[in-house]
Amino acid sequence: MLELKKITGAFPSARIASQSGGLPVEVSLIAQLGHGSGNHLYASVLARQSAHQDFIDELDEPSAKLAGTDFVKGDVTSLYSFAVGAKGHPFHRHAGHRIFTAISGSGGAQLRFSTASPEQIEVDAKNFIKALQYINIPPDCLFTVRFGGETWHQFAPLTENSKHPVFFALSCHTNELGGTLSETLRQQVLNNEASIPSLTELLPEKILRLLELPDFQQTHIPTIALSLDAPPGTLQRTVCDTTRGKLGMVRGAWAAWRRPSGFFSDNGKGLKVVELTGTPIDSLLTNELEKVRLHHDDTFSLTLELNDISNLKADKILSAVLKGFLENPPKGVSRMMAFRNVLVRPMGLRTSSLGCPVSSLLSQRSTSLFDNRYPVLNQHINDSHTRAQVILGANDKHLIFRSCVGVEVINPQRIVVTLGTRVHCKNFFGRFYMAVINRTHRSYVTPTMLRFAVEHALPYISGNSSIRHANNTSITPPDVFGSLSS
Repeated sequence: MLELKKITGAFPSARIASQSGGLPVEVSLIAQLGHGSGNHLYASVLARQSAHQDFIDELDEPSAKLAGTDFVKGDVTSLYSFAVGAKGHPFHRHAGHRIFTAISGSGGAQLRFSTASPEQIEVDAKNFIKALQYINIPPDCLFTVRFGGETWHQFAPLTENSKHPVFFALSCHTNELGGTLSETLRQQVLNNEASIPSLTELLPEKILRLLELPDFQQTHIPTIALSLDAPPGTLQRTVCDTTRGKLGMVRGAWAAWRRPSGFFSDNGKGLKVVELTGTPIDSLLTNELEKVRLHHDDTFSLTLELNDISNLKADKILSAVLKGFLENPPKGVSRMMAFRNVLVRPMGLRTSSLGCPVSSLLSQRSTSLFDNRYPVLNQHINDSHTRAQVILGANDKHLIFRSCVGVEVINPQRIVVTLGTRVHCKNFFGRFYMAVINRTHRSYVTPTMLRFAVEHALPYISGNSSIRHANNTSITPPDVFGSLSS
């Protein structure tokens, strides 16, 4: 999600509020280190840690107590070092508050947190997953983490099958007696004999079974990506990650001359856009261009899960979504359209600042209006106001396209928003044009426009209902217009 980034001149930071009323999770990026330095530091420091007199290798989290408590003098804090290797470690929690500073390996790290309370999990084990959120850390970065006691957490590689270690950290236990401890463990702490493994509680078996189910998908978890020097998920980020070592001297001089920027990227409240296998049979789009050959046909869907939408009508939601297309277009799509307009204007082709699937919303047509303001070619609202659709489109010299935007209220907890497009090419240039843009249209333009429009409509929807859960996907545009900033 390139366009949902926030630029900051300070430390890119993320904050996850606790769903059980506890302290939030807070993560901040501090510095981007040289290429490969994360792996180098991990290997060298791990060797020193393993030689420490208080070294322990348990729970896939080798650790050492660097400084213990001194209750006689009123010091309840302790300091540990710990490492997480390429396979990550299991979900667990601690009774007490935790603060640590770490350096990620050269493959990056994913921090996973669930703030569900034991009472919430006891009521329904799925509450653990509903409270689950991820924070992505780029390779070779210095970062800090703080979270309250009893926060479930797991640290894993940023990518599957990674051969890079996750990170090495220094952890401060602000109160070794914090939280609810058994009498045996409390006495162990008082004797300054506690360790990270002894202070660890693993995830209950019933939650582990949920995470191992085939329908549990990591990509559906709300995720925040933090980054330095370049936005997450872009060509810039990839180039920066692979060339930082070689261009270290150049980038150092560049950073001294140019004020550095940091980036915050959110995956959009966990909204998932999926491409359907075909046009739904009850879509108005099935009646469009039915007598000519189709050179392109797609439909994308986004589902919102809510607590109660019994007061919402599909036509009012659709009106809010159409407004979202106009008022919240993705900047990446707008740049692509501007570039396209320059290329095709000499040919006398139709131009628009809005992405093609819904570009006709900018037309001056007034013969058919949806909600008395949006120009459409056709529209339909069922008698129960649970389904509303509009047809958009235009005829050009090289092709004809029709798009259908639809909203269906499935039940008082679910809304499905769809955007489908059909294209008939009139000539060879039209077929060539579609062949060039087809992949970008499917992978970025349409799904991103749909997602941004729905996100713009969320204030209206959430004014009538609170969002309970939604799945997510990351849609990264081909970065053909941006310049490398690192």
